[in-house]
Amino acid sequence: MIARACGGLEMENWRCVGGGMAVGCAAVYAESCRGLITESAQAFVDTATLDGIRVAERQFAMPGQLERLQRYHAEKSEWVLRAWIDIWLSDAFRQWSLDDQLAKVDCPLLALHGDHDEYGSRLHPERICALTSGPSDLQILLDCGHVPHREHPETVLAAITRFLAQLDNATLTR
Repeated sequence: MIARACGGLEMENWRCVGGGMAVGCAAVYAESCRGLITESAQAFVDTATLDGIRVAERQFAMPGQLERLQRYHAEKSEWVLRAWIDIWLSDAFRQWSLDDQLAKVDCPLLALHGDHDEYGSRLHPERICALTSGPSDLQILLDCGHVPHREHPETVLAAITRFLAQLDNATLTR
């Protein structure tokens, strides 16, 4: 999908990683970051996120459910799942947030988030947009959960295409 959206844009400096990791990269490499796109990124620990993770933990404990992750994580599926659950639900993680990293992001930002995201409310992308200093575009996708690019691929593709075209045309600036 990203290759389709990017057309002729130079792609060597673009990365596709988790939203929090992408924010971290945009903060650390601010001088070389032309733009940041987050999809369903969590910016802090909240009750909705923890409740969603607890539900996922119960669902993945059912027979055959762990196999769904193998398509993405192969033999490390159980480790990836346990790491995600155990870290987010640990007392030591309760105070985590992206706030410090967000304060260092000054590139244009597109924040995509589903209105029914089971792992976090719209407070996450709102915080991401509020704490960065560059121009931002928050798009809440209707009737959408945590995986907008799968649930509404054409809408996500159109949003990314517009964002990248604006970057390419320099209509979004620092």
